[in-house]
Amino acid sequence: MKTMLLTLVAVSALTAAALPAAAAPRGANNINAHQAQIEHRINQGVRGHKLTQREATQLRTQVRQVARLEARYRVNGLQNWERQDLDRRLDRVGAQVTAQMNDRDRGGGHYAGGYRR
Repeated sequence: MKTMLLTLVAVSALTAAALPAAAAPRGANNINAHQAQIEHRINQGVRGHKLTQREATQLRTQVRQVARLEARYRVNGLQNWERQDLDRRLDRVGAQVTAQMNDRDRGGGHYAGGYRR
């Protein structure tokens, strides 16, 4: 009984601690972290030969476009809808990174075990 009570208290404490973090709005740090995570994934894709240089360049261009849009949004203070728009755009770029890393193109000029001509 005592073990069950301690387990219940521990689970309740963890749940209560997680609620404020989940309810907190995404701030500038989260947008920047999201951008940094995508850039990191792109770099990993190039190093792991899962992205071609051309794909990586196109993806980095999209990340920079979102960063420019963020700068325009910040001129008058970042509104909640603007934050959501930036997150959605970054989610799309992240999905494109995943798709490009999982296609059959390979960095270094390789394609499905052969060389491109």
